[in-house]
Amino acid sequence: MKRTIILLGLLLVATTTLQAQDILQWRNDRTGIYTETGLLKAWPANGPQLLWNYDGLGEGHSSVAISSGKIYLTGMARGKGYLYVLDTTGKLLNKKEYGAEWDKSYNGTRGTVTANEGKLYLLSGHGELVCFNESNLSIVWKKNILTEYDSKNLNWGLNESPLIVGDKLIITPGGKAHNIVALNKNTGTLIWTSEGAGTGDLSAYCSPLYLADQQVPQIVTMTAKHIVGIDVSNGKKLWAFEQVNRTDVHANTPVYGDSMLLCTSGYGKGSAMLRLTNGGRSVEQVWFSQQLDSRIGAMVKVGNYAYGSGDNNRFWFCVDWMTGEIKYKENILPIGNVIAADGMLYCYSDRGDFALAKITPEKFDIVSRFPITLGTNQHWAHSVIYKGVLYVRHGNTLMAYKIS
Repeated sequence: MKRTIILLGLLLVATTTLQAQDILQWRNDRTGIYTETGLLKAWPANGPQLLWNYDGLGEGHSSVAISSGKIYLTGMARGKGYLYVLDTTGKLLNKKEYGAEWDKSYNGTRGTVTANEGKLYLLSGHGELVCFNESNLSIVWKKNILTEYDSKNLNWGLNESPLIVGDKLIITPGGKAHNIVALNKNTGTLIWTSEGAGTGDLSAYCSPLYLADQQVPQIVTMTAKHIVGIDVSNGKKLWAFEQVNRTDVHANTPVYGDSMLLCTSGYGKGSAMLRLTNGGRSVEQVWFSQQLDSRIGAMVKVGNYAYGSGDNNRFWFCVDWMTGEIKYKENILPIGNVIAADGMLYCYSDRGDFALAKITPEKFDIVSRFPITLGTNQHWAHSVIYKGVLYVRHGNTLMAYKIS
């Protein structure tokens, strides 16, 4: 009997772990690091095998989310936003309209869907926050965070992937009285509000990050002029660090490791490395680099180094995590976004080149490269790896490449 109970307990743990691994949100777990192994270390000259492509997503820049083996993605058609559900063969399973989407500049959907415990959450470019039932896409609740929390929209429309922590959904309206808020994920009711996060900034296109390992567990994000840390239990501002550029755009989720935060902004600003101190109640700057100025391409931390590209500085970089020393700076590929898996960097340039490079601080070692020829408009959506398949979204089209 005792042995049976132990076995059942182990099975429950294994099942829970499998379910957790079967959910991919923004940049996997917001780090851009994928844990899959056995992936190809080089591709044919014309790229890895294209398993399938789905045309008909409409306009959009959002990335793939995965839950229970299904693909969730958003797109805009005729001014309306749609949530698409595909299986891993590219078959459309369901489609749901959720309201107006951003059609004023660089048209289309922005933030990536967040899946959690049978529900799906997304934020439209107009501030409509929607919770869906994952099984049938019925709307559980919705609210406009701009009107509800007395804020205003941004030049290029709101962009944020909702963050779930326990029963809380974290989102950034950017209002003076309701700067960052926590809502009940099941009902949408307000749990706490962080009044101006002590800054009164507007939102800044950034998806927040949860730090669980500090003495004070906290939410970290970037607002229009600051990097901020908020106590997840009550919304109290713990710290704020000024980060200003000419456009108030800070779209990169901070990268975290070793109690340090790499906070990267484009438009000529650069990267601040902050160290959390006093149990997460304060921060200090460790180093700053104006060269590392990615606008929307993000960075990844692998070992003691971080990798990514620039904006005004149109290079690909490797930087020493602890010191800020630039290990390499190369322009053999146009700038773009980056994810990492199994010892390799997956680099999707804003000109449509996709490159596979070895992770090494010695040089930007591209081993394979091919063009993305399908799809429409800007090459901005971040790529995703799931069960040996690389998912690349280019506007109207989602492509699935076999990389294992």
